[in-house]
Amino acid sequence: MKDLVLAIDQGTTGSTALVVDVTGRVLASANVEFRNHFPAPGLVEHDVEDIWESVGTAVTRALAGIDRTRLAAIGITNQRETSVFWSARTGKAAHRALVWQDRRTADRCAELRAQGWEDTVRARTGLVLDPYFSGTKAEWILRNVPGTAAEAARGALRFGTIDSFLAWRLTGGPDGGAHVTDPSNASRTLLFDLHRMAWDEELCALLGVPTACLPTLVDNAGVFGHTRGVAFLPDGVPVAGLAGDQQSALFGQACFVPGMAKCTYGTGAFALVNTGSTPRPSTRGMLTTVGWRVGGRTTYALEGSAFIAGAAVQWLRDGLGFFQSSAEVEALAESVPDSAGVVFVPALTGLGAPHWRPGARGILCGLTRGTTRAHIARAALEGIALQVTDLLGAMSEDAGAPIAELRVDGGAARNNLLMQFQADVLRTRCVRPQVLETTGMGAAYLAGLGVGLWTSADAVTAAWATDRVFAPAMDDARVDEVLATWKDAVGKA
Repeated sequence: MKDLVLAIDQGTTGSTALVVDVTGRVLASANVEFRNHFPAPGLVEHDVEDIWESVGTAVTRALAGIDRTRLAAIGITNQRETSVFWSARTGKAAHRALVWQDRRTADRCAELRAQGWEDTVRARTGLVLDPYFSGTKAEWILRNVPGTAAEAARGALRFGTIDSFLAWRLTGGPDGGAHVTDPSNASRTLLFDLHRMAWDEELCALLGVPTACLPTLVDNAGVFGHTRGVAFLPDGVPVAGLAGDQQSALFGQACFVPGMAKCTYGTGAFALVNTGSTPRPSTRGMLTTVGWRVGGRTTYALEGSAFIAGAAVQWLRDGLGFFQSSAEVEALAESVPDSAGVVFVPALTGLGAPHWRPGARGILCGLTRGTTRAHIARAALEGIALQVTDLLGAMSEDAGAPIAELRVDGGAARNNLLMQFQADVLRTRCVRPQVLETTGMGAAYLAGLGVGLWTSADAVTAAWATDRVFAPAMDDARVDEVLATWKDAVGKA
């Protein structure tokens, strides 16, 4: 009986594998971290062989004790804008993958804005000109790595986000592997027309990215290849689901009705609201993006991204040595009643939506002789929530209606102090599901839909269940004071 789905969730700091049954129950999971490379300030890179090894190890561990003949499908979800060129013949990367956090193309984005491309880019792609996205990363590699431009032009190189790389490797690699991507990932490249649902030849030419190296567009659910020649998986398993991590989480959170919203608290914080079958432009710094396309029908979303969320806690752990484990931050922050006036703006890699200031840097303000590690830890958690409040405020203005409920997920959503403060400053209830791995669950559900294991999205709705609701408890005057102090600090950043 083929009744299990394997979900591969390839993230910024690690890869997770989930084994999910037909009821939506997670039977097994494993996470494997890998190295991030920081060649210089503002530069962030991954070795895709490290990524591939982490995926293989995570899958092997998750499938230990599982009958692999029961695998009905594989779904992939990924850190989206991280992108790479690799050889079609050997599979070797032309350069390390440039991570979504990488800021090396900030000057190029400013140059394109000065040339008047901002409005065209936003109208066609739903994005802003920012180094966050894949297009200028691709251009940088083609301009700076000898030989890549010529190889890409003649189709000898493949380009893609990490979903494309994994799908190609899983389905045979140099021996006829599927070079594909889905609309949710394509819509994050600066190269994709949201309205035509196709690669934009003019924008590709602007950034010097040959269409010959781009992946084929496929629906988020549907079989586009089968495993072949992979050491850690049997041959012949359908690879049937693809989605960028945040859209996958929106799907996994069962946000199928326009107006439903979620926020994932991972390395960064990513809020999305379902806007239905029509792309909705933003006037407040949000991004218009594809949520998913299933059965040829497209669902769009508005998105706001804060580049640093859980990474702020990692910085306190690794950079400042505040604690040994990230999980310790909650107890440390709870050891004081408040931050004692300390504000932390975690703009460690610039400010994302709604500000879009790549040159901004993180700041701590309000320090006194009485400031302790606990106050700074609390300010860090509060800074994460306050960034999300900025995102949701701009989103609700774009949508013309308040966000009635925020569904929360990701590793940091386990932090009760953070979630309560989020509900307080957002003045909206935050709902945490029983399964926090909603990114991987979204990929599992899409893959299951792709092979007919589930027949509709109703299966997701039926499986989704609440763990805890955080209701606003802070009085309005205090919230107003906190928001005013935060706004002042962001201005300094």
